Amino acid sequence: MLINGQLVAGAATLDVINPATGKLLTRCARADKAQLDAAVLAAKNAFPAWSTTPIEMRRQILLKVAAAFEARSGEFARLLTEEQGKPLAHAAYEIGGAVAMIRAFAAMDLPAKVLRENAVERIVQLHVPLGVVAAITPWNFPLILLMIKVAPALLAGNTIVAKPAPTTPLTTLLFGEMCAALLPPGVLNVIVDQNDLGGYLTQHPDVAKVAFTGSTATGKKVMASVAGTIKRLTLELGGNDAAIVLDDVDVKEVAAKVFHGAMVNSGQVCLAIKRVYVPDSMYDAMCEELAKLADAHVVGDGLDAATQMGPLQNKTQFEKVKEFLEDARLHGKVIAGGKALQRDGYFIPPTIVRDIPDSARLVMEEQFGPILPVLKYSNIDDAIARANSTEYGLGGTVWGKNSKRAFDVAQRIASGTVWVNKHLELPPDIPFGGAKQSGFDTEMGQEGLEEFTQSRVINIAK
Repeated sequence: MLINGQLVAGAATLDVINPATGKLLTRCARADKAQLDAAVLAAKNAFPAWSTTPIEMRRQILLKVAAAFEARSGEFARLLTEEQGKPLAHAAYEIGGAVAMIRAFAAMDLPAKVLRENAVERIVQLHVPLGVVAAITPWNFPLILLMIKVAPALLAGNTIVAKPAPTTPLTTLLFGEMCAALLPPGVLNVIVDQNDLGGYLTQHPDVAKVAFTGSTATGKKVMASVAGTIKRLTLELGGNDAAIVLDDVDVKEVAAKVFHGAMVNSGQVCLAIKRVYVPDSMYDAMCEELAKLADAHVVGDGLDAATQMGPLQNKTQFEKVKEFLEDARLHGKVIAGGKALQRDGYFIPPTIVRDIPDSARLVMEEQFGPILPVLKYSNIDDAIARANSTEYGLGGTVWGKNSKRAFDVAQRIASGTVWVNKHLELPPDIPFGGAKQSGFDTEMGQEGLEEFTQSRVINIAK
């Protein structure tokens, strides 16, 4: 682990499983409370010097981190596939996105803003760093979701304690090892736990902000844990994103895009398409096309060049998704996939389910796996109401040839982000955040950068 600029062994070790085999990949360092305290103290002690380092210098250091990261992209990608399961090409894409995220934030600025100036007063707004940031990341995109937190936090002048998911700690540890030679001691610290230190970290009195990506259930616990110290908090949580297909589309063309939006990363994406609403008139054709795509999709070890979809990341999620498969068989008609593959590892093929009621678990809850329910609608108002009938509000998509009509529908979707005729495009300069129980506050964009700062208004009498 990385604590105060030093690479240190853990108080214990943690087994890391390769999800493509279900067997031990390696063991890594695991922290105890004393090491977590040491990491927070190191970040606290490094904050005064780092926060007063000119932003231009912090920018240049971030660009050096991005260059070093890019130079080792092949090493990172292979390790990511081994611990996370995604195909190697997808892992390389994530690394490229993580590097781009660092560079995008490094290009941003936090200038002082004159709010008002006249003969009697001058009012200036500053954005100053908060202090120690706890960056807690999930197992589906371990690196790009880390960079969405680390890059803006560091540019803004904060210091960091990063805690990856215990099933995918290796690439974050490697990133920490790389940064040990690039950042001043204590500016970035990386610790690993077995889901036993998260509450201790989020409650820590020396942590000023928690940036958390994960499930809604865990997000509620994080929110409760920060209340005692009224920390700043960013939550990016679960979703049950709906796709609404309008009646003027080309079924074959849209089916391919919807299928990718649902099955990318084995469906383990908070913003994946989790349910799709299709007009009566094209329902059978859409179901048939989606089933063909699912049957043709190659599922296997991510290190195999022929693989299009890897395993689920961990056994716990594998068992949860198998429960959704059972629900699909009980309440709907499975027309592709439907059973876990009989091989080592956590493999479930792309599964398409039709003729399933809105009351089924697969429709009401977030499956976070490669199972897509296809639902029929008769009028667009009904489809919109059903799409919005969820506690989540992260994303959504609308598909239609008439872009104005599609835009009008998109405006009525109660989610933080809605795409029209595209999906999962997240430019780093565009803000992103959830509605309802999908979280709050903003990541990415200028707004995402400013979330890592305190607004300070200075009001001067002339």
